[in-house]
Amino acid sequence: MKRREFLKIAVMGAIGWGIAPEVMAQNIMMSARVSLPGEFDDNIKDYLHKMEHFDEPQTGDVRIDVGEYRVFESVVMRLRRLQQLVGHGNFQKLSFDRGIRIARRYSEVGEFSRVETGFMEKIFYTDASLYGFFGQKTMHNLTDSVRVKDVVRIPYTGNYLYRGAPLKTFEEIRRQVGEDVRLTSGIRGIMKQFLLFLNKAYRHGGNLSLASRSIAPPGYSFHANGDFDVGQAGLGADNFTGRFTTTKVYKRLNDLGYLTLRYPQKNLLGVRFEPWHIKVVA
Repeated sequence: MKRREFLKIAVMGAIGWGIAPEVMAQNIMMSARVSLPGEFDDNIKDYLHKMEHFDEPQTGDVRIDVGEYRVFESVVMRLRRLQQLVGHGNFQKLSFDRGIRIARRYSEVGEFSRVETGFMEKIFYTDASLYGFFGQKTMHNLTDSVRVKDVVRIPYTGNYLYRGAPLKTFEEIRRQVGEDVRLTSGIRGIMKQFLLFLNKAYRHGGNLSLASRSIAPPGYSFHANGDFDVGQAGLGADNFTGRFTTTKVYKRLNDLGYLTLRYPQKNLLGVRFEPWHIKVVA
């Protein structure tokens, strides 16, 4: 059995039994260590190797078809222009429908063609397990949107959080950890997730599997529901690398028990270790 098929069966079976994929992933890992030999072990080793080298092309990676590459590229460029027009903060909240309307109105962005929107629809509704990503889908319709009245802008960050548990959690973290903690990424609507995911794939020659190992495909990000990322002041982009685990903020968060991670080390969800990702949504 191929690694991808094995993992898909394992995780989908867990969902069918009502077990959270992240819980099942840990159970699978423990079983592999304790008792299961042979091909099972080889599949796990191969999988973990790919996660450790998440930013490198791997055998079996799914890539954009040559015949669709120009459309793919034009979508990425149009999304970049759209973000530049509306601003990074507003782009985080932007829905698919509103993004399409804005692009149509402003020549500096240009209208999304039917072929381009068809491509985006295909990406959104494709089962991400085909890329090797086994996380849950959090937004099921392309037209799902962030309700603006339900979010609040966090001063000096350029990011937004949902009112309620996400905002309360961040405020508690800021109070207990201190001024060194930074909100590095809050809510993300579908358009933002499209740009992050496709941009990553574009920088790696259209490799969708590689992109999915560090960026959830559109519709699969828990940032759409309440999760958020934090970092250490002054660390910059390295807050999204292993260096974050060496910081005072990380150590303090760990001591306080906030790091019940969405994507822990050696998870079987097809996602790299993300120690900066605060899990809010159950």
